Amino acid sequence: MTNKLGNRILMLVENNSYPRDTRVRGEAEALRSAGYQVSVISPAAKGQGWRELVNGVHVYRFPEPFEAHGFLGYLWEYSYATLAIFWLSVVVWAREGFDVIHAANPSDTLVFIAGFHKLFGKRFIFDHHDLSPEMYYANFGRGNRFVHLVLIWLEKLSCRLADHIIATNGSYKEMEMARGGVPAERITIVRNGPDMSRFCPVEPDPALRLSGKIVIVYVGLMGPHDGIDCLLRALRHLVCDLARTDFVCILVGGIGGAMLENLKALKTELGLDNFVRFTGWVSEAEKLRYLSSADICVDPDPCNPFNDRSTMIKIAEYMAAGKPIVGFYLRENRFTAQDAGLFVADNNEMEFARALAQLMDNPSRRQAMGTFGRRRVEDELAWSYSVPQLLSVYRRVLAEAQPQPIPLQVVSGEAVPVFVTAKQDQKHAIKSDQSAT
Repeated sequence: MTNKLGNRILMLVENNSYPRDTRVRGEAEALRSAGYQVSVISPAAKGQGWRELVNGVHVYRFPEPFEAHGFLGYLWEYSYATLAIFWLSVVVWAREGFDVIHAANPSDTLVFIAGFHKLFGKRFIFDHHDLSPEMYYANFGRGNRFVHLVLIWLEKLSCRLADHIIATNGSYKEMEMARGGVPAERITIVRNGPDMSRFCPVEPDPALRLSGKIVIVYVGLMGPHDGIDCLLRALRHLVCDLARTDFVCILVGGIGGAMLENLKALKTELGLDNFVRFTGWVSEAEKLRYLSSADICVDPDPCNPFNDRSTMIKIAEYMAAGKPIVGFYLRENRFTAQDAGLFVADNNEMEFARALAQLMDNPSRRQAMGTFGRRRVEDELAWSYSVPQLLSVYRRVLAEAQPQPIPLQVVSGEAVPVFVTAKQDQKHAIKSDQSAT
């Protein structure tokens, strides 16, 4: 497939930089490998330039907005990012060109950019990463009813304006059909999954392994809805109520400055300074080293309507590393992990601690759970199983955009459009009826 008209894609992502966003990176590289011309617009992480070519993908970046705090902070962030992405989309249109705009939410304001370009004949694929109305309540508690209604409206607008929707799991597809009013045939599930060509276990960290302690690892974002405070309180129960001091917990991933300070203060308040360590963002190689060092991996996302319906990539990454998982009982995480996870109901932090203690004392069970998880990823959940679904979306959307050939019928030795002969037949039938009366 050559780079030609109808074969150029622009991907938009607002809440993570490229190529750090593993899902967007996987999609972009899969499309590039299939012969599409791919451009991506994302925020810039520290040290990244505004424009570069990454594995054949044209990447355009805008400066990250200041860290958001509260509703007004998020309003500023999304407004700024939407304007920055719109401006860069015009730049890409002029420099590279594109025929399909592939927008990954949040924020759902990206629909306005897609809507503008649809006026000029561009196709729109809505890659539904997050249920923004549910995520709003997960982040802000009761929140503001008006804001919640606006988020629902933006989601519906995105669903209805899209030529096709990519859902990350069955729960999202159900929501798009029920709340968005989208027919099932306009939705394709493309699940999150580790790229096994990148995801190879490495030698464990010698310092961690030689400590003689059980290594508990968390990998991922650490936002308000990710439950790191729940994990810290569960670890407090592990130390104080279950008298376990034979562990170290490593928290690997990104976290905002103010929230990091709050979590560090909570760690100190709970007496966990000798047991818990935050690493911040690390390289892919370092992340794999921490996962390879882990005895148990944790997902403390609390049960709420957002987390219950969302597929967390860290679950599949833990499984790819062959590690057992402890988490709260969430429908989609339970579907993903199955027997690779030990799940606790009702956000019960004491039971979370007991589940950790059970696995700490049972290495054979940890091994069995990890082996099951690795096999399930290799056989069903790896990113390679999602790529055909992604490519099928593009084949369908681009085929619908092509002008359809006019069916012809031979009449008196000439090829005549069928609709012409149909009109002639209709007129003849009317005349015959009139003659009969």
